Amino acid sequence: MIDRILLFPYSLSLRLRHFCYDHGFLFKSAKAPVPTVCVGNIAVGGTGKTPHTEMILRTLLSSGQWSQKNIAVLSRGYKRHSRGFQQVTADGSASLFGDEPMQMKKNFPSVTVAVDKNRIEGCAFLTDPSGLQTSRKGRRCLDKEMPAANLIVLDDAFQYRALRASLNIVLSPYTRPLTKDSLMPLGHLRDLPSRIDAADIVIVTKCPKYLEDSDRETSVRELGLKDYNPGTCEAFTGKGKSIKVFFTGIEYQTPKEVYESGNPRYIYSKKAILFSGIADDTPLRMFLSDSYKIVRCLSFPDHHRFTRSDICGIGAAVREYPTAALITTEKDAQRLLDCPFVSEHLKERLFYVPIRAAFSSEKEERLFRSALLSSLS
Repeated sequence: MIDRILLFPYSLSLRLRHFCYDHGFLFKSAKAPVPTVCVGNIAVGGTGKTPHTEMILRTLLSSGQWSQKNIAVLSRGYKRHSRGFQQVTADGSASLFGDEPMQMKKNFPSVTVAVDKNRIEGCAFLTDPSGLQTSRKGRRCLDKEMPAANLIVLDDAFQYRALRASLNIVLSPYTRPLTKDSLMPLGHLRDLPSRIDAADIVIVTKCPKYLEDSDRETSVRELGLKDYNPGTCEAFTGKGKSIKVFFTGIEYQTPKEVYESGNPRYIYSKKAILFSGIADDTPLRMFLSDSYKIVRCLSFPDHHRFTRSDICGIGAAVREYPTAALITTEKDAQRLLDCPFVSEHLKERLFYVPIRAAFSSEKEERLFRSALLSSLS
């Protein structure tokens, strides 16, 4: 009860905002000129947007429907130093474009990746790049050469109500059910739990490897949905709207060198020093514990930009455990490449662990692929 009283002003402002957008009062939503897929969340941080965005890209690029078309990703570019619309280039930096856009561009070089806080403007430039030559705002763009997009994947745009996506995919972590969480700052929710009703597809992320149908049904109820059918992966809102619900986990890949000068022999060490600037490093720690004795674990804030002092602290841990591998996340690796304070001594033992989102069953993967592609036809 006290939580509800304290959070009432924030909750009320969210309800009023959504009411205005839903009814076209004061605020209006517009659609992009091409199909758009929004990948978003209701809880802040730790839902796995980047690996799921990459999973969607793999699905699109492997389909006959979109493999020969121009696909683009539009992100805000959190904590970047550049302004306005920018096309992300593979030889760019996380400081210029943001760590997640840099990661996606390197993993999918054929995909146009761009950043713009104004998603309406960003979609306009992606679908008609000639506007970058004539628009005052477009003059800021460092690289204006790009093909016109046939489809745009919107990274973290579920709360950007001014743009109405063709398909809304909402991610929700298995261990933090919406109905058992609270709005920030008392909880993790950045939006009302009832906003799940606006989703077309919900993906419950970071699930255990093995799930019974009863576990799935409980998880769906904790999302505020009902009548889940494990055979069709379909559930319903209180108003009867059909929503597809899928379950995914994280698959960790073999560690890779962050720098070209990395020495692969450190991968086979029995000890590891883990450091990361992500919302929750628990799953990564559990994965590494199967192969390494984690002798030191250093945690930094999400999207943290590493300083000289941070690198000195990491270096001190390496001096204490000179045979240990130094392991971080793929997202952190993008920011490390910008950091001028990393010595050659650290570079040779620095590795990152690539991750992929994976469905809990082949049936779910087939149904998701069908739901995604049919919504864009």
